[in-house]
Amino acid sequence: MDFYIVDVFAEEKCQGNQLAVFVPDHELTAAEMQQIAKEINFSETSFILSSKQENGGYDVRIFTPDVEVPFAGHPTLGTAYVINKIIDRNEETEIILNLEVGQIPVSINGDKLTMSQNKPLFGMTIKETDIVANVLNIKQEDIRTDYPIQLVSTGLPCIIVPLKSLDAVKRCAIHHSNFQHFISTMIKCNLLVFAPEAEKEENDLRVRVFMDDPGFFEDPATGSANGNLAGYLLEHQFFQASKINLQIEQGYEMQRPSLIRIDAEKINGKFHIHVGGKVFFVAKGEWM
Repeated sequence: MDFYIVDVFAEEKCQGNQLAVFVPDHELTAAEMQQIAKEINFSETSFILSSKQENGGYDVRIFTPDVEVPFAGHPTLGTAYVINKIIDRNEETEIILNLEVGQIPVSINGDKLTMSQNKPLFGMTIKETDIVANVLNIKQEDIRTDYPIQLVSTGLPCIIVPLKSLDAVKRCAIHHSNFQHFISTMIKCNLLVFAPEAEKEENDLRVRVFMDDPGFFEDPATGSANGNLAGYLLEHQFFQASKINLQIEQGYEMQRPSLIRIDAEKINGKFHIHVGGKVFFVAKGEWM
């Protein structure tokens, strides 16, 4: 079967987040897809189950090297890009993916793809800033206390941690045993840290995302988590506005600079969250 490697949320090739997209020529079991994802060993690998649409969308499954996930941002955009270019041959301006969380529409406008994310759900808050600081290997005073440390999900949950400065974001370095204790005693969840500063003047926020998978690797560009962040920023009036349009940096500490664009609003209690970026083909291969 054919597979494609794309870079998502990138401004040019070899930036952003890598994704392998498989187009199976026969039915695969979940175990086979999991084995392939582990062999590829990217943060996620996606599988387009059929070139025919079901209920108006394409059935897609997404795997990390260790587990299947119901939704993830950069695989959604990257898979829609491959469908549009390879299967759909640029005929449509919207591709719908049938994922475990439901149907996710992706709009295509030139070289930019944008997905609509589900309504954010707001969960537990964590008041023990010392515990979070110890996980991130930063000082307790680096964490803002005027906004909560909170669990948010638009499909794939993460804990959002507001930091005071770009310097604090850069200094984060996961303490593995402390993170494992956090996962075991509080909640198994990715961590997103952010600050309202950026490397480049034209950008608005700096973000880093640390995964709860074994090894606790860092993700260079995370659409789902940034969608969660959009809901958080609106819910807590971080910018004192009901509508936000932001350019978010991620991946700089990994030498995989990424740019994620958020357009979101909260009107009469209803959220509308759109996360977008560019996608580039890097390679095509044949799985033997």
